[in-house]
Amino acid sequence: IRSIPMTLPEKLPRLIVRGEVYMARSVFEEINARREIEGKPLMANPRNAAAGSLRQLDPKIAAQRRLDIAVFNLQLAEGREFSTHTETIDYLASQHFKVIPHKRLSAPSDILAEIAALGDGREQFPFDIDGAVVKLDDLHDREIIGSTAKFPKWAIAYKYPPEVKPSVVKDIVVQVGRTGVLTPKAELEPVRLAGTTVAFATLHNQDYITQKDIRVGDTVLMRKAGEIIPEIVEVVADKRPAGTKPYTLPETCPVCGAPVVRDEDGAALRCTGAECPAQLLRYLTHFASRGAIDGLGPAVMQQLIDSGLVRTAADLYSLTPKQLEPLERMGKKSAQNAVDAIARSRDNDLWRLINALGIRQVGEKAAKTLAQRFGTMDALVAAPEEELTAVDDVGPITARYLCQWMKSPQSRDLLARLKAVGVNMTCKEKTVDSRFAGMTFVLTGTLEKFTRDAAAEMIEKRGGKAAGSVSKKTTYVVAGENAGSKLQKAEALGIPVLTEDEFLALLD
Repeated sequence: IRSIPMTLPEKLPRLIVRGEVYMARSVFEEINARREIEGKPLMANPRNAAAGSLRQLDPKIAAQRRLDIAVFNLQLAEGREFSTHTETIDYLASQHFKVIPHKRLSAPSDILAEIAALGDGREQFPFDIDGAVVKLDDLHDREIIGSTAKFPKWAIAYKYPPEVKPSVVKDIVVQVGRTGVLTPKAELEPVRLAGTTVAFATLHNQDYITQKDIRVGDTVLMRKAGEIIPEIVEVVADKRPAGTKPYTLPETCPVCGAPVVRDEDGAALRCTGAECPAQLLRYLTHFASRGAIDGLGPAVMQQLIDSGLVRTAADLYSLTPKQLEPLERMGKKSAQNAVDAIARSRDNDLWRLINALGIRQVGEKAAKTLAQRFGTMDALVAAPEEELTAVDDVGPITARYLCQWMKSPQSRDLLARLKAVGVNMTCKEKTVDSRFAGMTFVLTGTLEKFTRDAAAEMIEKRGGKAAGSVSKKTTYVVAGENAGSKLQKAEALGIPVLTEDEFLALLD
């Protein structure tokens, strides 16, 4: 931070000052303009940019951000005595510190007028401010008044109300995030707010738009929530142009054209496209992790997408070690290991594929149940919603999501591509027998003769269900060493508790 002096005219034994590091608005706008050209994500605001720059481990990066400082207090000066706060600030300025640009010694009767004048002229400063601080100038009086455990009694902060200015909604654009959520944004006539130019404001969701009745062409009042995030306060109804219509979010994804659905428990709309480019990184990363493909984390996957090597999960099965070797974090051995892991995943059981497809609310348990119930992917695709709802671990909401996903042309295309590259579409884990049909087991404590996953697999192969919590519907609890609250709850409910040997006896 170049405005901090390296040497001082007066050599004191010890000097401590307090100030605030900031990024000037002009620097912030310049850096963001450069990042936009380079295709990098933009910084949110100068305050966050300054804080993030200070956290950089490399001081060269922090230096490139051209941070500045405003010193506002002298904490300690050995060998010097001062009687007023004003004297300390003047002294720090004489020692080449960059002090706050606005300080005024006022009579009590003039304080409110000074606060108002400071608020009216705050755009003249190189940084944003959200308030003013009134301090007692006499240092001796400060000692008499004292402080609480958290703050001084001789100072008080005044916060300015958010600046509100009119603008016009030129258009409403919809972005699709990595999780498929559609987010509407208002494109505005540029307006200067709290020191920065605002041209966009998020509209969150359809409920927000409907509640405020925001339309293209409306004049709206804008402010920055918390002096940071631009938001529309209200529509100026008497300035609405004739012929405007209420805005409704699209029924299909603006990126891939797939149908969108509303969250059951919220206001978000989501794209259902299995091959939507906006969600590609999330889909592929999920597919690799759930499909037990090691070596293909988000960073590598992003490079595969950027290079055009992968556009769907099926494209992973055409990759060669030579294509992977040039990527960052990849060498010859890592590339070969990744290709081998992809090849092995072709033979995964059907439940792993179902789990890897990223269908909403379909996790590992539901995927295993579906694979065993229907046996093949073709049978699952053809299953009606009523039949899916009747399956254990699949409720009506999950069944609806499954049907929506299976009926989508993008999903059918993805499954066809996966089948064409040799991905297994058949359930391999056949049921041994049905002795545990209708039974629910809970495993707790440290098991010595088998892992919990292995025990759960034994139960499921015999028609039972392995649950994570004890309830009145639990049939047996299998308890190992150091079993805790689950064992206590089972005993309180009168549910039979089995040792490992007793569980193995049931299996035999």
